[in-house]
Amino acid sequence: MRAAAAVRPRSIVGGPSLTKTGLVLGGGLVLLTAAGTVALALGSVGVGLGDTVAILGHRLLGIPAQVTWSAPTEQIITQVRLPRVLTSMLVGGGLAVAGATFQAVLRNPLADPYIIGTASGASLGAIAALMLPALLPGLALGTGSAWLGVGTVQVLAFGGGLGAVLLVSAVARAARGGAVTLLLTGYAVSSVLSAGVALLMYFSGNHLGAIFAWLMGSLDGSAWRNLGLSAPLVLVSLLLLLARWRRLNVLLLGEAQASHLGIDPGRERLLLTVFASLATSAVVAISGTIGFVGLVVPHLLRLATGPDHRLLLPASLLYGAALLALADLGARLAGGIPVGIVTALIGAPFFIWLLVRSRRVRVGES
Repeated sequence: MRAAAAVRPRSIVGGPSLTKTGLVLGGGLVLLTAAGTVALALGSVGVGLGDTVAILGHRLLGIPAQVTWSAPTEQIITQVRLPRVLTSMLVGGGLAVAGATFQAVLRNPLADPYIIGTASGASLGAIAALMLPALLPGLALGTGSAWLGVGTVQVLAFGGGLGAVLLVSAVARAARGGAVTLLLTGYAVSSVLSAGVALLMYFSGNHLGAIFAWLMGSLDGSAWRNLGLSAPLVLVSLLLLLARWRRLNVLLLGEAQASHLGIDPGRERLLLTVFASLATSAVVAISGTIGFVGLVVPHLLRLATGPDHRLLLPASLLYGAALLALADLGARLAGGIPVGIVTALIGAPFFIWLLVRSRRVRVGES
């Protein structure tokens, strides 16, 4: 055990080799490109891969091309499927990077982006927006309204998710606790917010169908407008997280080791939590709660590539984006079911396998 503990810090500091990094990130980029192209081409109206690539090159890059496709086909690719595919990539990549961050901050391989209340807060905000027409009919608010071009559901979902996380972080910081305090505070706040969600659902009446559709996670409402809202927030958050990969590595060594290396664990945990939660809130606001992506992708990559976040974070971004793009394609081909159902069907068996595997490891060590 001591030998293993001594090897782990050196493996983190040394970092992955250039060959390993190239294979992992190159493979992720190839998978993401293939997934995006196939997702654009397939659907209720099939479009050839050649026409799909030509349309993208012609419309987005200005590459001269002989037009062999119809105007409706171009409209389907550029106005319907492209924003949806890009949204799925943004959501999948954001959730995977946030999941990798929370797993390091909490030192818990079963942590996901929703573990400290983001999903509950966003759900409460979104459901409140969906019910506003019934609660305040004179204001005519709801899914069809917009503030500065952004739907009310997206605005209140983002505010609810981020507000819940800030509340959890403030309470945990006031208690002067560590990762366990943050986790327990998140559980308590999530329980209260979930009760609020259940109460609103009880009084929802004919809005229950829309509420369930949002809670199951769906990309049906993907549009350039919503993508423009979330993309800057997610990208800035991800860049801030990528820039702090060294601190994530140090936090894996424990609070005592981090303090000896000149890092304030409490401050770093707060900053990393806020950055990851900002990305999570931004993607949840446009997709609803899509589970298991933030748990499955970073955990599998950690098993395959090791714990160094210099490689783990960008790899999670690429593979998370590709996974959700393919999952959403499967949801569309299955008749338009919510993509959250597909990710649950993929993630739940993995979660069970993970629990069985961890138990076997503990039994073997004892």
